[in-house]
Amino acid sequence: MEKRLIGVEVENFRSLRKVSLPLRPLNVLVGPNGAGKTNVLEVFRFLADVIRTDLQPALDLRGGFGEVRFWGGEKPPSHIQIKLKATWTTHSSRSAPDEYALRVTRLRGGGLSRRESFQFKRTQGRGRRITISGQKVSVVGISKDRAESTEREIGISALSSGLSTLPRLSDDRGGTEVSTVAKRLASFRVFDVRVDAARRPSRFPRTDREVLDDDAANLAGFLLNLRSRDEGAWQRLVEDAMEVLPQLDDIDFDYPSGAAREVVIVLHERGLRRHTQIADASYGTIRLLGLLALLYDPNPPALTCVEEIDHGLHPQALELLVERLREASDRTQFLIATHSPALADRLEPEELIVCERRNDGSSAIPAVTVEEIDRIVTESEGLPLGDLWFSGALGGDL
Repeated sequence: MEKRLIGVEVENFRSLRKVSLPLRPLNVLVGPNGAGKTNVLEVFRFLADVIRTDLQPALDLRGGFGEVRFWGGEKPPSHIQIKLKATWTTHSSRSAPDEYALRVTRLRGGGLSRRESFQFKRTQGRGRRITISGQKVSVVGISKDRAESTEREIGISALSSGLSTLPRLSDDRGGTEVSTVAKRLASFRVFDVRVDAARRPSRFPRTDREVLDDDAANLAGFLLNLRSRDEGAWQRLVEDAMEVLPQLDDIDFDYPSGAAREVVIVLHERGLRRHTQIADASYGTIRLLGLLALLYDPNPPALTCVEEIDHGLHPQALELLVERLREASDRTQFLIATHSPALADRLEPEELIVCERRNDGSSAIPAVTVEEIDRIVTESEGLPLGDLWFSGALGGDL
């Protein structure tokens, strides 16, 4: 069974008043500015921050509960809620998925309360449900014949996440499964190449498992490590870069501060008397290298989100990009945001998620079902998805 995120349900998180989104290996969000594409990505950044830093710091980073909850409507909502379904743990399946829910509520006195729940399958016909409310944790064993329940106080504050601070449970109470879910959530990455950072030298890789930074600030170190670890993947990456950049002959490295200290990327280009350091490369070239690094990452996170993936890229690069996204989705799921009809042209109906903004300020995501997209494509006699979206036939106008 593939380890996948099956879907997410969100209530009252920014513009996501009530959204239920099935997730496939490759998911591409399209729609106008303000439709909620970024807020979908932000849900997963928020969950990762909850695990890495805890719930209160994750809220504070975003300006507090009042800045995170839905702004529309006549009355502010009293809670935000995020639910996930996945097949991450050993005995899970699409018919018996892992389930995680986080609900944060504004109390009448002005304070906040947190409630979390986890449910997962343990063995044939048996599962566990763990609920954390306040300082109490309840562990329920579920089977066809009976339910076992225990409850005890735990030493965490009312606004700490159970996933980030829950004392280790024994394996028979779900400790292994809780740890698995926490690791998956903490690995979620919202990737956006920061070109000015990627231009600079990066430190020499300290281990053979160099992790690509969310902004590609360590691009040179990551690529150097990839070349030494996986010659085949490195060669395919270079060939992809050469296909999109016809003047490129090769990619190499230099060490301006001496070996084993700093490393920079060097491009070998036709017709030039000297090599080009990455600091002098074009914006689009650096964006391309950052995205290729992401797509060839041998140890990707459970979910990779990318905002405006086509930004700075020539339309001719998009065919290759979509092919590589599909290949890499065997190792990580993708949630992508784009404004590019040219990229949408290269997608299948099940990969496209149309986003719209309603008059009450809430987001409609997906605004069109896969079945409706299939029907519209058939009635249009096979027009590309980008053309249909651009024309307004799919909604989610540019």
